[in-house]
Amino acid sequence: MLRERNSALFLGISLVAGFGGNAMSLVASIWVLSLTGSSSLAALIGFCLYLPSVFGPLVGTAVDRLPRQRLLVWTTLATAALMLTLLTLRSEGQLWILFTVMFGYGVCHVVLDAAEAALLPAALADAALGQLNGLRMSAREGMKLLAPAAGAGLFTWMGGNAVAVVVAATLAMTAWLYSLIRPAHAVPAAAGGRVLHDMRDGVRYLWSHRWLRVVVATAAVAVPMSGFALAASYSVIIDDLHQPPAFAGFLASAQGAGSIAGGLLAGRLIAWRGEAFLGGAGAVIFAASPLLRLIPVVPFAIVCSVLAGVGLLWTVVAAMTAVQRHTPQALLGRVAATAGSLTFAPTALAIPAGAAAVPVLGHHPPLVLTGIACLAVGVVALNLVRTEVPAVQSAA
Repeated sequence: MLRERNSALFLGISLVAGFGGNAMSLVASIWVLSLTGSSSLAALIGFCLYLPSVFGPLVGTAVDRLPRQRLLVWTTLATAALMLTLLTLRSEGQLWILFTVMFGYGVCHVVLDAAEAALLPAALADAALGQLNGLRMSAREGMKLLAPAAGAGLFTWMGGNAVAVVVAATLAMTAWLYSLIRPAHAVPAAAGGRVLHDMRDGVRYLWSHRWLRVVVATAAVAVPMSGFALAASYSVIIDDLHQPPAFAGFLASAQGAGSIAGGLLAGRLIAWRGEAFLGGAGAVIFAASPLLRLIPVVPFAIVCSVLAGVGLLWTVVAAMTAVQRHTPQALLGRVAATAGSLTFAPTALAIPAGAAAVPVLGHHPPLVLTGIACLAVGVVALNLVRTEVPAVQSAA
């Protein structure tokens, strides 16, 4: 009964945090676009969110040495307080406040992901981990169906300050839900030692397992390339489709619909063909999204967003599930943080690279390059599906 209660709490956390995160990430870009008119600057919001992922292995090592639940609660509360500083933002000259807050939000995500990965095995039965992780990912991504449109609508109606207050409230609620979790057994903090040595343990484990490395690498290409195409996608909305910036909220909701559909199928596909198949298929499906954006018709733009939701979710779920199923619990925090860094940290460089490419090359070449790169990595992953799958690691 305790573990069922914990499952419900974690699912609730994903719903609440997913709503706040998806609403704020889009509204922050719209906020910049409204103040400056620059799609490149708007895309740099994503850079602030993803940059902290670079420090994932170090964060994972630190998390292993701290009380996980208290870390989750206090990190979330601190981020809520930081979010409220956006109430002082009034003009283009104060945009540094928004970029600073979004960087802090990115730090919060890195800490929470690592701490949750370490706390989950103590709060749930081993057999429930894979199923719950799939549900949580689907719930969080599924919030893209509601949160972006709600956030964009609130921004249009009352401005960015109102959105900041709502997101701060979701963070406070998330902290409260974290405080209600009751681990089935104690989660002792790791003893102090050589930080770099402990950090290398996670990196070494991931690198030494070829099959696991391939699955993570698939997501580590698809996700950064989605960031590379971000500025081009904003330009498509304004220059090709001739829609207002808030139309990005509608497309993000369509991506959320794709994520919901993809999440419902992900578990069955993993059971049928394994994580490598899911990741490869996801990369191929996502590759169609930027290529179809070359057709300047609103219905195609909607289809692109749906495909992006399905494809990206599959690559990330495949990597996440592979790490959790094939990594000993003693290393799970560090390996999960390392996999997260490999997947999301390159996006911090890909987003400004894509933003810089648009003024020079136009917005069509970055879309073509994104499609080709994701198609290539997807085909490689699908060709390796017949590689022998490693046995699931013991939870001990």
